[in-house]
Amino acid sequence: WHSSIEYFSINNLIQLGNVVSSRFDYSDTSMKALALNKVLVTDLFFSQDDIYNIFANMNIEALTIADSELIHMVCPSSDSPFRYVNFAKNDLTDLLFQNCDKLIQLETFILKRNKFESLSKVSFMTSHMKSLRYLDVSSNLLRNSGAEKRCQWTDSLSELDLSSNQLTESVFECLPVRISKLDLQNNQIASVPKGIAELQSLKELNLASNRLADLPGCRAFAGLEILNVERNLILTPSADFLESCPSVKELQAGQNPFKCSCELQDFLRLERRSGGKLSGWPEA
Repeated sequence: WHSSIEYFSINNLIQLGNVVSSRFDYSDTSMKALALNKVLVTDLFFSQDDIYNIFANMNIEALTIADSELIHMVCPSSDSPFRYVNFAKNDLTDLLFQNCDKLIQLETFILKRNKFESLSKVSFMTSHMKSLRYLDVSSNLLRNSGAEKRCQWTDSLSELDLSSNQLTESVFECLPVRISKLDLQNNQIASVPKGIAELQSLKELNLASNRLADLPGCRAFAGLEILNVERNLILTPSADFLESCPSVKELQAGQNPFKCSCELQDFLRLERRSGGKLSGWPEA
């Protein structure tokens, strides 16, 4: 820790001996980033906090502990210098960093392929992360029932990846209001409800591989520029989509079961007049 090494990565680490408590000296380090991938712990009979505290209080900018069956992480004991944290492919749950106000410099947080279930608890986890811009909670077990509408995201969040979860259309009642890029592909969303809070900053929305039967309108996100609705259940897209979405520059709608109809002809006529926004037509 007190050498000139700045970037240190360990892959395929197997813990063989006993884990004992030790005092870790964080001072005078050149270290900027530490990555542990595929850690196998063979002896589970030790105080978990002896390990968690060492990592949580590291004075570095980037920490990765991935693919390591990590079940928890404690909140740092003082304001943390972490800017990038990657905890992908572990066993973390909704208990992570609840009521933790020490990650004030964290900008990128990757939590894909864990065991998060509650979207509102994820939102509360971010509420003290004043610098957080990008959050990836893809490939978890996230649901958002109607009873779970109360959400509190950090205001700084601009990119959110919620792909490959179990979310339905009620997810639109629990989103950060200043989000600019939102990935909701591979969920169970059947529509974009009317009357949801406006997402005025939203530029890019991915709704591929859901259950949409029609193109969503843009009344709740007037500034939308890129929309992906590939691999849904759209038979005949309604022509008023183009009227309600004047800012859309690219529409990706391939691999839907389009049905040749007067409505589809009208849509294509309007689409051609609007300057060819339909990506991959007619091949996809």
